[in-house]
Amino acid sequence: MSSISIIGLGNIARALAARSLSGGNSVEILGRDPDKARELAAALGGATAGTAGSAPAGDIVVLAVPYAGATEVVKEYGDALRGKIIVDVTNPVAPDLRGFVVPDESSGAQEIAKAAPDDAHVVKAFNTVFSHVLEAGPAEGRPLDVFIAGDDAQAKAHVSAFIESLGLRPWDTGALFMARALENVGLLELGLMNHSVKHTNFSLGITLLD
Repeated sequence: MSSISIIGLGNIARALAARSLSGGNSVEILGRDPDKARELAAALGGATAGTAGSAPAGDIVVLAVPYAGATEVVKEYGDALRGKIIVDVTNPVAPDLRGFVVPDESSGAQEIAKAAPDDAHVVKAFNTVFSHVLEAGPAEGRPLDVFIAGDDAQAKAHVSAFIESLGLRPWDTGALFMARALENVGLLELGLMNHSVKHTNFSLGITLLD
């Protein structure tokens, strides 16, 4: 099992924290509002509330904040993230849903990696799973797939084991530059939501054919 620190107090933070606890992982909640962090930790049962800006207790630090503030959060924590695995769940989609708010040929995860300490390892994950789908988990015997990308093989193996502890199925897509492709999948899901599916009660995954 893993020790997890989750930076953020929103829906994805709650969903990940709940599944992490169910999977036997230790969970620390971190947020700029200490009262809300304590309230969320208490509501989850079994989680602890840390102090924003101080060194996260977890080996895996989940960055569960909107992309608009993600790099600033990483800079604020600074050296406290040394040696940590940083899981980026963000989707840096432009407000008009026609592209991204990161430079061409880059990704949100790559920009976060630039802001992180040199010995931290950024892994993209969970950005293609809606928070309520993640909280509900696999349904009707179908696995719930989580795509990951990162440059460090050991960090990806650790994140994959964490994902499996949640009852989910990890798929390694390659190096961190593949985060751009995963963020495009996030944009694709928003297109499906707006133009055909008309809701967010769905997930994209892999079907292996014989």
